Amino acid sequence: ESLLGLACASNGHEVRLLAGFPDTKVVVSAAWADTPADERGVALVSGGGSGHEPGQIGYVGRGMLAAAVCGDVFASPSAEAVYWAIKAVAGPAGCLLIVMNYTGDRLNFGLAAERAKREGLKVDMVVVGEDVALPRKKTGRRGLAGTVLVHKVCGAAA
Repeated sequence: ESLLGLACASNGHEVRLLAGFPDTKVVVSAAWADTPADERGVALVSGGGSGHEPGQIGYVGRGMLAAAVCGDVFASPSAEAVYWAIKAVAGPAGCLLIVMNYTGDRLNFGLAAERAKREGLKVDMVVVGEDVALPRKKTGRRGLAGTVLVHKVCGAAA
């Protein structure tokens, strides 16, 4: 519901939902989608499970993410959804996946990247794991807060 509300509030001017919604929960930057593929820079894609809300969607736009992929509540997005996000935004300059250090996110983003690479797309992936609040014992560093900074720095460089 929050994704649909965001898209409706934007009226297609800022963000759009990728075809296949609600099964494929991908929010795409309207400015990115409206730019011819050969004029685009490196596409940035991030995402993750939708805990209290799908947090990465707030970073979709100019100078930040080209797309955000949303999973269900506390569940990583599917590899299929990530793959369709890559296909939707990757141009000749390629695509960088910015992934938080959760097992499901690493697995599904990685599988989608490999599938896209087999089709000839330029795709790379960086895993963010800066979180110092959690001990390294069980879960490890998740990359919660620092991911925003990575989005901004990579967005400026892309």
